Amino acid sequence: MVTPATRPEFGDYQCNAALALAKRLKAKPREVAEKLKEELEGRTQEWCEPLEIAGPGFINVKMKNAFVEQKVNGMLSDTSGRLGVARPKKPQKVVVDFSSPNIAKEMHVGHLRSTVIGDTVARVLEFLGHDVMRLNHVGDWGTQFGMLITHLKEAHPEVLAEEGKSETGIGDLVEFYKAAKVRFDEDEEFKLKSRQEVVNLQGGKEETLKAWRTLCALSRGEFQKIYDALGVRLEERGESFYNPMLGDVISDLDKSGLLVESEGARVVFLDGYVTREGERQPFIVQKTDGGFLYATTDLAAARHRALEEKAERILYVTDAGQASHFDQVFQVARQAKFVPDSVQLKHVPFGLVQGEDGKKFKTRAGDTVKLKDLLDEAVRIARDDLIKRSEEGGYLPPDDLEQSAKTIGLGAVKYADLSLNRESDYKFSYKKMLSLSGNTAPYMLYAYARIQSILRKDMGGEDAGAAAAAGTTTTQVVLQEPAELNLARQLIKLTELLQRVEADLYPHVLCEYMYDISQKFNQFYESCPVNTAPTPGLVQSRRTLCALTAQVLRLCLDLLGIEVLQRM
Repeated sequence: MVTPATRPEFGDYQCNAALALAKRLKAKPREVAEKLKEELEGRTQEWCEPLEIAGPGFINVKMKNAFVEQKVNGMLSDTSGRLGVARPKKPQKVVVDFSSPNIAKEMHVGHLRSTVIGDTVARVLEFLGHDVMRLNHVGDWGTQFGMLITHLKEAHPEVLAEEGKSETGIGDLVEFYKAAKVRFDEDEEFKLKSRQEVVNLQGGKEETLKAWRTLCALSRGEFQKIYDALGVRLEERGESFYNPMLGDVISDLDKSGLLVESEGARVVFLDGYVTREGERQPFIVQKTDGGFLYATTDLAAARHRALEEKAERILYVTDAGQASHFDQVFQVARQAKFVPDSVQLKHVPFGLVQGEDGKKFKTRAGDTVKLKDLLDEAVRIARDDLIKRSEEGGYLPPDDLEQSAKTIGLGAVKYADLSLNRESDYKFSYKKMLSLSGNTAPYMLYAYARIQSILRKDMGGEDAGAAAAAGTTTTQVVLQEPAELNLARQLIKLTELLQRVEADLYPHVLCEYMYDISQKFNQFYESCPVNTAPTPGLVQSRRTLCALTAQVLRLCLDLLGIEVLQRM
């Protein structure tokens, strides 16, 4: 019931508790607000101005200037580099399941959101001090491998040989898979051979396992190129990892009394799920032929993460279309005691990536956009823009061109995704995401680079700005002007913002915070001279405030997986 104020004149925070309490107490909201104000003022007088009541019963809270100044200097005096952000008293073991491409298929734009959202969630939790496992639940098991292995043995045996590894790319595997699927649908003999290869794979036949490992290695190498470009770390735990556990999952579901036979399959019935005909909808965990499903693997994974890995919080970063599936998995896992009630199971859903026409994002030929092509295009556009601006008189060291293009292009793609509420669909536009104005990565990178330019100006003697940037300053910031105070008020909310992301898992909150800081810094710089301030002490103070702003921006960008540029 306490939220950041929507406008500066309302202070720093607003409390709307009186409105909700008034209904329960059968009193007027302003009367309830007055009583709350009386109770709170004695506890808040050290750090905030006298509370004010506005409108129907909102309580406005404004921090005292001296308190803001104290907190800013506390951030500066933190020699750990954490800018005053404390570690949790009881760190948690957290599993973040994200990215999850399929072997023998290229990563596409649909994997972008899971990868960058999951990486940011992991980075924030790691920075705060939690023990995070970054798991990549790749699709590396199932009937598709029977088709692909059979096709390659007959049509391209060289691919499965050792010497074929370096010459076959992921694009080739995709084409081989398409050809295998056609044969599987049209050729009965091929279909039988493919199913036998699945049996061989599940039974551990070495020749088939060797072919499977070759395919996995080929795909894994291509995936890693994408992860390296994006700066994403992951530990692979594919479906194959949990395959040996699936029999026990079925056995334990049976012992718990949850398992029911339905038309030859083994299922669990859950409350709240019905078919179109109004009948109870089965949650299938074993098919009529004895085969297992994604649901079975997800149950095994949840149990292993909770009981073996001792995770206290398990997060699944996947598209919103899987919400129903995970709700059912979580229900079964709880009822079967696979996951204790003390462990949080949470689906972290996200919306679709759309083209500028508002439809599903595809190539002109109607194909799914490959993630590699999307990233390469962003870097190309950023490079062309840098060259153009350089030719028009901008400063750009020649040896920085390629790295700068990568930082801006890849950062723009990430930031465009992360700056919006993850549950919303968003329209993919290179023009918007690479713009130097608005809430974009280039705007944030430029704000950081601009501060570095201010701090590079040689003032002679002790350089408080440089010392603050290095985390070694003893200079105290003195806040006098409204623009200084407005900037500082935003900077000291860093801990609060990170804790919001930790709890709610919405990275766009961090982007909004940075954008607000950048705007307030511009207002500060326009109204408060820095290197030409009236006194040496004021110069040092304002340079130190500039350096702290840069530190906060750099930390936030790092948590989004975006590098910074010293010049831009």
